Amino acid sequence: MVSEGLWFTTIICHFLFVSFDDVTDHPTSRNSTLKTGCLSQHVGFGIRGPQKQPMTKMAIKTILFLVLIAHVCSVSSRGYYETVDEFNGDYSGDFEDYSINSSSFPDELPGDDIIAGIDDFITEIIEVQSCNSSDLDGVKCNITRISYNISDQAVEFLKGPLVTRFMPSFFIIIILLSLPLNALALVTFTCRIREKKPAVIYMSHLACVDLLFALLLPLKIHYQLNASDWLFGEAACRVLTAAYYCYMYCSILLMMCMSVDRLLAVVFPVASLTWRNARKASFICALVWLLALAGTVPLLCITQTFRIKDVGVTCHNVLYNTQLYAYLLSSLSCLYFFLPLVVVLVSYSRIIYVLNAKSDHLAASSSSNKRRAVIMTVFVLIEFVVCFAPTNVILLHHCVRLATEGSAEGGKYYMLAVCLGSASVFLDPLLYYYGSSQFRQKIGSLFCWGKTKSGSTNSKTKSSR
Repeated sequence: MVSEGLWFTTIICHFLFVSFDDVTDHPTSRNSTLKTGCLSQHVGFGIRGPQKQPMTKMAIKTILFLVLIAHVCSVSSRGYYETVDEFNGDYSGDFEDYSINSSSFPDELPGDDIIAGIDDFITEIIEVQSCNSSDLDGVKCNITRISYNISDQAVEFLKGPLVTRFMPSFFIIIILLSLPLNALALVTFTCRIREKKPAVIYMSHLACVDLLFALLLPLKIHYQLNASDWLFGEAACRVLTAAYYCYMYCSILLMMCMSVDRLLAVVFPVASLTWRNARKASFICALVWLLALAGTVPLLCITQTFRIKDVGVTCHNVLYNTQLYAYLLSSLSCLYFFLPLVVVLVSYSRIIYVLNAKSDHLAASSSSNKRRAVIMTVFVLIEFVVCFAPTNVILLHHCVRLATEGSAEGGKYYMLAVCLGSASVFLDPLLYYYGSSQFRQKIGSLFCWGKTKSGSTNSKTKSSR
């Protein structure tokens, strides 16, 4: 059954990849561009001539790839645990029945918190149920169902109003704000801006990341409104967990690229013209996607759902206490957060210093550039400190304590930090507005701000004449 499921999933995903390529590259789809407008031309339903593959096509392929990996890992682990269940029992007779001896399990393990990966005091409870096994030619057997027991404090937190009311409400607000803002930004970057500067390319990919993550938030909302009882299966939980970390680290890396690009434009305005072009920016964005996927794909191979007594099936709230898990997440925090944070701080500090030094020799327009640079710096630092720093600092502290002491606390704070980390989805449009003059012009013309300004300037010139 496992091999058949793997082959079936591989064939389906291959069919989807080929079908999607056929739709986007079919000659008739080029003619449909005239009917569907600029959105289809740039998003992938009507590519003309030798244009490059749009980022939406790459994003859809990325989602299909994540689903494939998660399904393969879940099917493989399910087959493994079925095998373990068969050979861990005390057998009697000719496979008439079997049961697991639970006397070897301890009553409690040390620890006092088990939220968001804190699993130090799990006790295992064995529940034996009768069934008819079709694999053993109708022979009756006992199937072992393992559930885990956590502290009453952890159960109250998972069932409490903070998790089941406040966090879902916050996620709903994020969706209502981020979906229209990021969709507008993505359409503006792909359709309305023809000159693709490096900053535009970085911001368009950042808008795509935010939009994809916002589309997955309803699963998280349903999970928490359902009192932390996951109903969508192991594969969906793995995809949602990997998607969060992929979104966070991809956003951080793209913001780092934007800061370095701005540094080159300010400090080396002439020499950087050969470095800063659309082709190299697209290559860097593809590299960012690959790095984020490479860092989060191992999460697809870790079991994320566990049946907890008095709670239900949890998703990424209870995990096995393994050294591999601690080393993986600590490495992700160091490489994908703390290192980019240093680069961002150095870049924007250098930008402000150079603008201050040049303010005496440049025209009055330099003051506006300096003001926008300061605003950009403030927004980026707020995003790093408020959205990304709590998650990664708590995660690194937790992993260090697991590796050194074998136990950790503070899972509830990590869940709150994850909630704050999602807020960057609707803060990024502020970066688009202050980070791209092209975006400001197109948004202004869309809401008739540019027309009013141009109309007022034209009236002034006519009156002066």
